Amino acid sequence: MAIIASLLLGSIVIFLTSDTNPLKAYGYMLAGGFGTIRAFDATLTKAIPLIFTALSFSIAKRSGIINLGAEGQFMMGALCGTAVGIMSPNLPAIAHIPMTLIAGFLGGALFGFITAVLKVKFGTSELIITIMLNYIAKNLIDFFVTGPMLEQLPPYYPQSPSIHKSARLGSFIPGLNVHTGLLIALLCVFLYFFYLWKTTSGFRMRVVGLNPSAGEYAGMSVARSTLLSLFLAGGLAGLGGCIEIIAVQRRLMITSFSVPYGFTGIAVALLGSLNPIGIIVSGVLFGGLSAGSLRMEVLTRDVNASVAVVIQALIILFIAGRQMFQFRRRRKLVSLTGDQDLDGMEGPEEDDPVPLVEASEKAGESL
Repeated sequence: MAIIASLLLGSIVIFLTSDTNPLKAYGYMLAGGFGTIRAFDATLTKAIPLIFTALSFSIAKRSGIINLGAEGQFMMGALCGTAVGIMSPNLPAIAHIPMTLIAGFLGGALFGFITAVLKVKFGTSELIITIMLNYIAKNLIDFFVTGPMLEQLPPYYPQSPSIHKSARLGSFIPGLNVHTGLLIALLCVFLYFFYLWKTTSGFRMRVVGLNPSAGEYAGMSVARSTLLSLFLAGGLAGLGGCIEIIAVQRRLMITSFSVPYGFTGIAVALLGSLNPIGIIVSGVLFGGLSAGSLRMEVLTRDVNASVAVVIQALIILFIAGRQMFQFRRRRKLVSLTGDQDLDGMEGPEEDDPVPLVEASEKAGESL
């Protein structure tokens, strides 16, 4: 429903700001994102970083943490991956690529871990910390690409040297641009599912996320869950940033992050209901909006590609409205029943296999 409502309002924007029929504009957008093999190739390429940042938000949200820092973690992964990717040109690809990916993961994980430590030790809001760290990451990028990493070649544009070929991720389908990062993203989606639903640690994380008090009562550590979830969340975003650089952009530039990958990933995660399959589908949808909007702008001449951004923003707005309605309904239920345990819960989720109370009791028995 959020998608349909967003498209309807988007059509009103197109109607009021151009002479093009909204249906015709949407037709061009659809063809540009999914109409041909080449179009779908571009869609998948744009979806890859969004899947990583959506996973970053989702795994933190599953533990009850709102991670607004995927943007900065994505940048830190790109920065650390670039640092390793431009060094040691004589390394074989079988060693250089894993080293670069690990550096990207750890770069993002560092910012996630900083957030977790400040929250656990001092009770600082993760919202404030992650937003501030986003600015720090952006300024670190600016510092390195205009200083230590500046390419010493004319025209001295603020950018790093090119990533060495031994550290690059290439296409795995001949004739197409979609790169090996897609396979890594799908692997991470599977690991996200396996960890949260098939391991004891992931089970504890979900229980703590649903109700920290119940988790503590069952003997689970909220602090450990926070530290681990934000470390993994930062690492996933950082891995996405690293892959974007070594597979697509091939160098770090001061304009590398004109697209808000982190914040768009939040919309992808929410639209996908934090579900593994939902995240993939939502990522491809948003990738198609981005790829198709460029074709729409070229063919219509008077419809700006930013319409896709408007549609994405409307999707976020409608999802937020739905969440607010559910929150108000729960608060009303609390006031009527007097059951304070309902307050603060996120409500039942279809993909959670056991109710909260039963989950807590089983976890307590296993510990």
